[in-house]
Amino acid sequence: MSTDRKKLILALALIFAVNIFIIALAQRASADLYKKGSGGAVVTEIQTRLKNWGYYFGAVDGVYGSQTEKAVRWFQEKNGLTADGQVGDQTLAALGMPSGGGTSSGGKTGGSGGSGSLDLLARLISAEARGEPYEGQVAVGAVVLNRTRHPSFPNTVAEVIYQPGAFSCLDDGQFDEPVAESAYRAARDAINGWDPSYGAIYYFNPATATSKWIWSRPLIVNIGKHRFCA
Repeated sequence: MSTDRKKLILALALIFAVNIFIIALAQRASADLYKKGSGGAVVTEIQTRLKNWGYYFGAVDGVYGSQTEKAVRWFQEKNGLTADGQVGDQTLAALGMPSGGGTSSGGKTGGSGGSGSLDLLARLISAEARGEPYEGQVAVGAVVLNRTRHPSFPNTVAEVIYQPGAFSCLDDGQFDEPVAESAYRAARDAINGWDPSYGAIYYFNPATATSKWIWSRPLIVNIGKHRFCA
């Protein structure tokens, strides 16, 4: 075989290898993007969560159709994400689902380890406890985490926060306000194990509470304007 022919074969082989590498990178980059036309177990999980939180009203069939796209866009708008109707890493995190195509682990593990959970928890703390003493902000975060470990509540931060009727800030617009820096610190402290609420799963402001039921909950501690209860 001539030298020129060997060079040509090597050049073609190199071009082929580079093309395969580029294709592999492209596939990896898009592996965590779910959009109209996608399907499978992850889409089913996305639909389930959106349906549980009141964003999706279609069938949970694992098919990413127009209704799913509309629900995703609505969820993204509510959470300050790019409202493109496609589920990438940021939207997966906001949904409490790890990137890489997985779903949250079963059992009452708390679901509080990812950055998406931290951001959601900080946003909830900022909306619910803005202006409260720092200890009270941490306590609000602790209540959310305590619920993830309680059999009466969902087992991830995202599911607890978006549980219908759980937190008024999701309905009055406070959840969409800018997040206070102290709320991020409070969320980290709560995730790291500080619980000034001493295991509380409820809290309320006695000056504004209208529910007779919430007053029946056993008081654990008062912090700032909030009563933390079992």
